[in-house]
Amino acid sequence: MADDAIFDKKKSHRAKHAGRKAEKKKKKNQVDQSNLTARQRNPKAFAIQSAVRAERQFRRREDVISKKQHIPQVDKTPLDPPPIVVAVVGPPRVGKTTLINNLIKSFIKTNVTNTNGPITIVTSKKRRLTLIECNNDINSMIDIAKCADLVLLLCDASFGFEMEIFEFLNICQVHGMPKIMGVLTHLDMIKNAKKLKMTKKTLKHRFWTEVYSGAKLFYLSGILHGEYLRNEIKNLSRFISVMKFRPLSWRMTHAYLLADRLEDITNQENIRKDPKVNRDVVLYGYVRGVPMMKDSVVHIAGVGDMKISELSYLPDPCPLPNSEKKRHLMERERQIYAPFSGVGGIVYDKDAVYIELKGSHSHKQEDEEADEKKALLKNVVETTETVDEQMQEIGLKLFSGGAVIYPDMVKDDEYLQHSKTQDSSDENESGDESDFENDSGIDQSEKETKTSSKLPWDNNSGSEEEGDDDDDDDDDGKLNTETKGSKNESNSDDSDSEKSETEEEDYNTKWKEKLSEKATMAYFERQKTSKNIMKLVYGDFEIGNKTKQTKEREDTDDSDDEEIGGLFKKVTSSQKKKHMEKEQLDHDECSFFYSLDKPNLRDWTKDTYKQIIINNFVTGKRSADEDAEELLQLDDASDGDDEMYGDFEDLETGEKHVNAEKSADASKEELGSKRKADNTKSEILNKKLKLKAKFDAEYDNPDDHRIKGDHSYYESLKAEALKQSELNKSVFENLDNGLRIEVEGFRPGLYVRMLFKNMPSEFVTNFDSSYPLLIGALNMAEQNIGFVSCKVKKHRWYKKILKTNDPLIISLGWRRFQTLPIYSKIEDDMKCRYLKYTPEHVTCNMHFYGPITPQNSGFLALQTVNNASNEIKQLGFRIAATGSVNEINKSTQIMKKLKLVGTPLKIYKKTAFIKDMFTTTLEVAKFEGARVKTVSGIRGQIKKALNKPEGAFRATFEDKILMSDVIFCRTWFKVDVTKFYAPVVNLLLPIGNKNAWEGMKTKGQLKRERNIKHEANNDSMYTDIVRQPKVFKPLVIPKALQKALPYRLKPKAKTMTLTDTITKEKFSNRIAVIKNPHEQKVSNVMKMLKTNFEKKKEVQKELTSEKMKKYKKQQEEVEWRKLKRQKEMKKKICRHLSKMSNKSQKQM
Repeated sequence: MADDAIFDKKKSHRAKHAGRKAEKKKKKNQVDQSNLTARQRNPKAFAIQSAVRAERQFRRREDVISKKQHIPQVDKTPLDPPPIVVAVVGPPRVGKTTLINNLIKSFIKTNVTNTNGPITIVTSKKRRLTLIECNNDINSMIDIAKCADLVLLLCDASFGFEMEIFEFLNICQVHGMPKIMGVLTHLDMIKNAKKLKMTKKTLKHRFWTEVYSGAKLFYLSGILHGEYLRNEIKNLSRFISVMKFRPLSWRMTHAYLLADRLEDITNQENIRKDPKVNRDVVLYGYVRGVPMMKDSVVHIAGVGDMKISELSYLPDPCPLPNSEKKRHLMERERQIYAPFSGVGGIVYDKDAVYIELKGSHSHKQEDEEADEKKALLKNVVETTETVDEQMQEIGLKLFSGGAVIYPDMVKDDEYLQHSKTQDSSDENESGDESDFENDSGIDQSEKETKTSSKLPWDNNSGSEEEGDDDDDDDDDGKLNTETKGSKNESNSDDSDSEKSETEEEDYNTKWKEKLSEKATMAYFERQKTSKNIMKLVYGDFEIGNKTKQTKEREDTDDSDDEEIGGLFKKVTSSQKKKHMEKEQLDHDECSFFYSLDKPNLRDWTKDTYKQIIINNFVTGKRSADEDAEELLQLDDASDGDDEMYGDFEDLETGEKHVNAEKSADASKEELGSKRKADNTKSEILNKKLKLKAKFDAEYDNPDDHRIKGDHSYYESLKAEALKQSELNKSVFENLDNGLRIEVEGFRPGLYVRMLFKNMPSEFVTNFDSSYPLLIGALNMAEQNIGFVSCKVKKHRWYKKILKTNDPLIISLGWRRFQTLPIYSKIEDDMKCRYLKYTPEHVTCNMHFYGPITPQNSGFLALQTVNNASNEIKQLGFRIAATGSVNEINKSTQIMKKLKLVGTPLKIYKKTAFIKDMFTTTLEVAKFEGARVKTVSGIRGQIKKALNKPEGAFRATFEDKILMSDVIFCRTWFKVDVTKFYAPVVNLLLPIGNKNAWEGMKTKGQLKRERNIKHEANNDSMYTDIVRQPKVFKPLVIPKALQKALPYRLKPKAKTMTLTDTITKEKFSNRIAVIKNPHEQKVSNVMKMLKTNFEKKKEVQKELTSEKMKKYKKQQEEVEWRKLKRQKEMKKKICRHLSKMSNKSQKQM
């Protein structure tokens, strides 16, 4: 068995110690491969196998990266951003209110009964939402699209997308597309599962077509107990809470505000006297966009342009929670603020404020915390004893089983009294609070010493102790002397206090030693690094007015003053003198003040002292390294002189030649702190090496040796945008809040109060909180009104084409207004040609009189904003046109073509007299030299007027014209734009009619309303054109030419007939044939035979066709029977074959 084990043993592997592979392994083991990447360890595995495939992968990767890239924009969002406006939009009866209620309940666990106006809620630690419902009015839809950050577009899935949804999407495309999320409701109305799946798919793809491919569409499958399913609402709320928003260009250049609260502060007496008096209205809301300035002009959508009378900021009514790290929001931090909806305890009505006090049984539902608070408040109110009396009765129990200690027991204790007397000196030094620790960690004694000591930044420290005004009371002086006296006592007893402290001081109080001195020294160290201009100019002088010695002397004098009655003190002569000196110093410049430790005062008005500081100013002399002229000369010398006249050595003689100018410059440099004019070779080499390394880093491949695209430009743009955003945030960060608002304005995120005076009374009396109240700030240029040139295109879904000078309602910027536009087309010579109607599928120019708006601002046009059902049915899609602003001009140049028509009076070869084009000789004189043209295309020119008839003129043409020709003269004349601008003031209308605003009407609308029939103009009627056939003269060939022509071309003897009457004359000479009676009978019989024969032929033809039909029918029946027999035969054969095959299978 042992032998078998030996034979079964496998041969062990013998590693190669020599050869190519062994050398390769040795080299591999020599390098430490622990820090190498997989590509570096095995380069062959990562080598490019196919160049074509690698190129495709590279191109694909670059395409994906470039699609993700967008132009980086500077982040202007503030640290405390305003709430995100979430608008719920959709047709009526789709569940908008239910969705808002469910979202509020999902976020803050609160039921809301009324959803009028904006509802602001705190949803997370860093995000707030303002939910607002958009009613079914195109004015509200336009205003909501201008301010919404996120739109929840609701659609009834059982009905499909309605016209309001498409209108709102077009409005958003024009005014800046916000984030849009679709929500399908009423899915439970579709019972068939297959139909439900198809409906979802169809609506999703239609939604993607309108918004963008891949847009989020939520499905709310049904309602349970009046609410949507909790999981679906939670999913929707999570998407809302993590949504990111890109800034829109219009909102990033304008401040705006969505008002969530309104107050009428007009004097009630004025309203009683005149109910129509203009009101003083206060509007509240969060600033959005960019900072809003105090004196800016704003536009209130639906009211008009208003001037802000007063602007101030208030505490945030719905603040974000504390910045502490928390996993989730506490219940009390889940806030809601909706004044228009009556949520949050306060309801703001037209002329009153109502505070919600709950019901009479509300005390039963209060929690324990509220009961605790009430009990504490009751104890405080009902107490009858003072705090000292209560403290005497309260005892302290140190241990659980120990006795209670009362204040009387402490007074009687001998040990405590002894320790108290020992610590009395320490208490005096520290201001009686040495053992008390403040929150800041600094003792009260140190604070007192800090305030009493003289600090360089405290300009009036000494004077404040003595008194600031002339009317200082004696009482104040006494207090000051007492503090000084205590300070002196503390200085005199320093040694005793130090001994007692070393014996009895605990370790925990040692860190407090000299804390104020350390803080002061640290401040001085920091101040040394920063340059002080005063110190540079006037030397090392601090701002003060008395020395330490005089101060101490005065303190001792004051302490020895006599007191009258223990309360008052006599004013001594030294105090009067001191007060007079202080007043004198207040009048002088601060540069005359001197420090405490430098009592010698320099009079800077003297020339000797002026010479000391004269070189510290711009006009003074500079050292060589600071003088600008000398530095420029050194630069020039280093550029050219060193190369031309530098040092050199004669190689033959060995003599060295030195440049004299250079040696002089060197001597100058030695005088001051020197600056090298020319770099050494080592510095130049280092500079070149750095440039080369920078170049290699930019253009060489990195360590992994992959070919990557050049994204450095995009990265640099991102870095610039990030740097700018950080700079914007840091500029005003350290300023005081009041000063920051004065400089920067009311930044976005602040809750502001805006007062408007002389507001129309209808705005308050007809106020409806369901309509959004949008307030947009206007820039300086936008406050003017002028002529605006736009590029416009009729919407493809709008049924009618637009006519020039028909009233059109335009939504541009923050405004909605009615105006009279003129349409035009730019010709090749850059002339705007007048158009009567808009083109069907092409853009054209539009000029109107309205507010000046920046270029490329989008706008949309409507013919009516009336929400009447009959008008909506008639129009269908209400958005008539869309476009953008091209340019802003104070004047316009629109030219209309005019054709002047005339007829020939006389014709002389290429000259003709023309009439009926002008009425007077003066008109002809104006048009001398103008070009004319006939209908046939012959061109000419107007020469001179004729005497008779009036208005006729002579013209020359390039060919002879005919009397039947019509002559045209093409002219252009300027068309003026009508100055008509009417803002849409729908918020001033009564509550039921806010969606029925009507502006200027067309002439056709007025006639239809009054049943006035239009009288037709005969010249404008279309009549049948009857044209006589043109009769040309016969061709007349001269006889001489006839002789020369060959026979076949010679005119033959033919009768030349011009009319049909001549043909009858040919037969006028012939004799008429009259038949006798027998011939008449024969002809009649022949006619009868012919008629009979034709009749027989017709009957025979009919019989033949009937026979053919019968024959065809018989043939078809025979064919059908034949086919039937063949089919039966085939069946029998197939049946027989199948039986045969079955028998053969059984036998097998």
